[in-house]
Amino acid sequence: MKITSVEFARCVARVEDLPRDRLPQIAFAGRSNVGKSSLLNALVNRLRLAYVSATPGKTQTLNFYLINQQFYFVDLPGYGYAKSSRTLRQAWQGLIETYLGVSESLRLVVVLVDIRHALSELDLQLLAWLRTQGMAYVVVATKADKLSNQQLRKRLEELRHAQPGFDLETLLAFSAHTKAGKEALWRNITGYLR
Repeated sequence: MKITSVEFARCVARVEDLPRDRLPQIAFAGRSNVGKSSLLNALVNRLRLAYVSATPGKTQTLNFYLINQQFYFVDLPGYGYAKSSRTLRQAWQGLIETYLGVSESLRLVVVLVDIRHALSELDLQLLAWLRTQGMAYVVVATKADKLSNQQLRKRLEELRHAQPGFDLETLLAFSAHTKAGKEALWRNITGYLR
């Protein structure tokens, strides 16, 4: 994908404020500190499109980035950050669930997981919910550069079979540092933009 323009379009704290232009939307979801901002920046070849914070849980709204004036990347708040207040975590969860359930322009959810760790209960809940809703998704295992090739292959196999009867058909390894997996992820994304 050739990126000709990228701009921050809006942040949304209420579903009433979602864009109404019907451009396709690709949402990015994952635990706090999984590398969502780094992945978004790597995909669009920008250093600071999405803010990379040393403190997890900073994204508290749905952040819309307009790509090539043709579609949106939507950065969802990270889930599972223990230091956030329970009330704030519930508000984020409600916003995310409502957005995923009502957006008519949502084409694909990119679910990010850290390749170094097992899928969390929250990861599994999100994936199960996406499946029951019939929503298209791809799972991206981030921070692939932190492992050797042998460890990488082993972890991908473990993640594919993380839960009995719950194989991950589409699982990609990704490194924001080396850009490994970037082209494969773009191929998946562009397939849903047609």
